[in-house]
Amino acid sequence: MTGLGSRRERRVDSSAGYWFLSSAERGNVATGVHAGNAGSPSWSEGNLVRPLIHGVTYFARLHEELSALHAGDRVWFTDWRGDGDERLTADGPTIGELLARLARAGVEVRGLVWRSHGERVSAPMSNRSNELLSRQINDAGGEVLLDQRVRLFGCHHQKLFVIRRRDDPSQDVAFVGGIDVSHSRRDDADHAGDPQAVAMDPRYGKQPPWHDAALELRGPVVADVLELFAERWNDPHPLDRRTPYRMLLQRLADMPRHPEPLPATAPPPPPAGPHAVQLLRTYGVKHPPFPFAPGGERSVAQAYAKAFALARSLIYIEDQYLWSAEVAAGIAAALEENPGLNVIAVVPRYPDSDGPLGGPPKRLGQLRAIERISRVAPDRFGVFNLENRAGTPIYVHAKICIIDDTWFTCGSDNFNRRSWTTDSELTCAVIDTTAGPGASRPLAHGLRLQLWAEHLGLDQSDPQLQAPAAGLKLWNAAADALDHWHKTGRRSSRPNGHARHHRTEPVTPLARLWADPVNRFLVDPDGRPRKMRGTTKF
Repeated sequence: MTGLGSRRERRVDSSAGYWFLSSAERGNVATGVHAGNAGSPSWSEGNLVRPLIHGVTYFARLHEELSALHAGDRVWFTDWRGDGDERLTADGPTIGELLARLARAGVEVRGLVWRSHGERVSAPMSNRSNELLSRQINDAGGEVLLDQRVRLFGCHHQKLFVIRRRDDPSQDVAFVGGIDVSHSRRDDADHAGDPQAVAMDPRYGKQPPWHDAALELRGPVVADVLELFAERWNDPHPLDRRTPYRMLLQRLADMPRHPEPLPATAPPPPPAGPHAVQLLRTYGVKHPPFPFAPGGERSVAQAYAKAFALARSLIYIEDQYLWSAEVAAGIAAALEENPGLNVIAVVPRYPDSDGPLGGPPKRLGQLRAIERISRVAPDRFGVFNLENRAGTPIYVHAKICIIDDTWFTCGSDNFNRRSWTTDSELTCAVIDTTAGPGASRPLAHGLRLQLWAEHLGLDQSDPQLQAPAAGLKLWNAAADALDHWHKTGRRSSRPNGHARHHRTEPVTPLARLWADPVNRFLVDPDGRPRKMRGTTKF
């Protein structure tokens, strides 16, 4: 931040260039995405961004866009987990049926899904769901491949769809966010859960309530998302690792070792709106290296570090994890240097799997992160979880960060070291350019109002929601009321809202002896170059 003066005295400048990373700050010169060559910015302008809160909303929009396609149109996607039988609407079709139907009708369908995932089923291969989805589409004429080109102990976690029309580029659209096309994701604001559910910690019930988010993107940024997909697709290294086990899986799945070449790219779609978008990524350092990120890329982490330092009134986070010393350090530093700043975080009440072996390493990382931030400013930091009207905890899978109602992110990355250094991730940072410097941005402001209104049980027009600086007091009051209602036996009418104060369950001293190394090496590995490990630099 050299040359910008005192953080306390500096006037807030809301321009995209002030908040977004420059090409030099990102540090990856090998990528063609937002390359920033010849003086062009390292982001995209003239876009229209629409936040899609809840899986039911996202799946409905995806269904609408896919159903309108014709022969010659194109669909590209990446995913961490895909379940071919997941319904996009209450009465169908499933994602596998729809994509296979498009492929048979002459729509070009290509996808990259991670070869393996954390599915807890008694199947001979952990990647069974992804394999079945790819086979279903490939048998219909598409090309969906299982991709293992990741760092050891890492995964492909990017979630995107790009839809391009042969005859009308103005209708091109991309979807980026944290929602997989898989079981448990199709929930809505009532949070009764997806009827097609995955097994989780039993305290979430048989049909776990699920909170999630994605973005719908129109305009030139659609071509940038496609370029990101193309970089991964065109990686010349084999899709599988050359081990006997991986070779067997590849053969059983009837998958090639290299994708077919992509067709020539079309011109970017025309401008569609007032929103600037920067695509942020994580790629771990690996051998052989990614050709588009030979030293890895950590622009997700770098963007948060920059935005935290610029925050003045509010950092609002919705995240699946919120752990790691490196994540906590950036938030703690922002609180320490800016006395008017408050931080609100919304996380799941319990890890998705919180058994005697899986739970302690996850809880230990979160306990340490929360303790580190709380030590700096206990009265300006609040952590909350959510429950539905029946009292069942809501699993928070959304990955959203809103700062000062100006800059916000939504994507696949979580607030942990794994997401910021090891796994492949894709997140959009967004600035609404329709307001002047120093003012909140309508899009970021509206997104915060929508989320807070739901979580706190208020109308979006309620004046209590307007000022971000007063938000922590409002959240504390709502959580106090709901906690008190539970403590007193639920004898009165249930207070509005879903918010509860979050208290991570402790880890015993004995469990910490083994949970700590498991956390550092398996649960939350560090994919940075060796010289950076042990520091808070990215």
